[in-house]
Amino acid sequence: MVKRSIVLGYFKNLEASALIVNGVLQDFFIESDIPAPGQIYRATVDRPIKGQGGYFLKTPDGSAFLRQGKGLAQGSHVLVQVSGFAESGKAMPVSRKILLKSRYVIVTPENPGLNISRQIKNENRREELVALIRSNLDDFKEGLILRSSCQNAADEEILDDTEEMLSLAEKIYSNHSSEQGLILEADKPHTLAWREWSENADIFSESGSFETFGVLDLLEQLKSERVETNDGHYFVETTKACATVDINTGSDTSPAAALKANLAAAHDLPRQLRLRGIGGQIIIDPAPISKKDRKIFDQALRIAFRKDTVETNIVGWTAMGLIEIQRARVRSSWR
Repeated sequence: MVKRSIVLGYFKNLEASALIVNGVLQDFFIESDIPAPGQIYRATVDRPIKGQGGYFLKTPDGSAFLRQGKGLAQGSHVLVQVSGFAESGKAMPVSRKILLKSRYVIVTPENPGLNISRQIKNENRREELVALIRSNLDDFKEGLILRSSCQNAADEEILDDTEEMLSLAEKIYSNHSSEQGLILEADKPHTLAWREWSENADIFSESGSFETFGVLDLLEQLKSERVETNDGHYFVETTKACATVDINTGSDTSPAAALKANLAAAHDLPRQLRLRGIGGQIIIDPAPISKKDRKIFDQALRIAFRKDTVETNIVGWTAMGLIEIQRARVRSSWR
């Protein structure tokens, strides 16, 4: 039987939340002192970046970088949302694609239409959800995505959540002020836990819960660059330019040892990167394997990251037998 626990508390005087499954720390949110993904600004266009098609913007919290923009006049105002954590010394990345996320629904004001999460496989349930929205909220103009958490949720909870988020979208887009400013703050860790960890779990929020349920000990393990697996170990190290993952075999000296070590690391790596708040460019140096076994490892890696909540692109193998990965910077590095 799977035992899931959500622990709400504080770490280093910052609001934090932890998800523990069968004694293993699976996810961790911690408050950040810099603008976090989801935050919405009315920003002022500063200047274009020649040759890149982007713009630097001004916000109350510093400079922002809009990667894709066209025809924006200097000094004009534009609604943008923080899309990731900024690297040290760089402008925060923002997007004009606004997403308003809640527990059961994502509102996409610029992309109308009703969509159901692909993770909901039951066709009858999909039809029920469409009918629920159409019969109760037929006049909405924004786009709606019903999340996988709607699978077993009560209709009333889904409708309440949807109405609240549609109201929020209307409020944001009906504000026609010409002043730059913060429009919507990002969700904090306790709200993120409610929003993202929707499966049944025991919830603990009493003072000192992090100590009581061993969260501090689990976090302490993440300070080590060495990660042990059943079939070997690997090192996760960060530099200014990228993060590196070096996979090694253990005491097993059989011909299959390298492949087993690589597969064990592939299964665990998304969790480690998520907990450590690592994003950007990542280079994996697998234990030496044949080209035939590379396909097996590659497939295992893609399956593991496909299940992860952080968008990750596996670019491919280099001529030196390394794997290049590009991962969104949507988690803060707290270590």
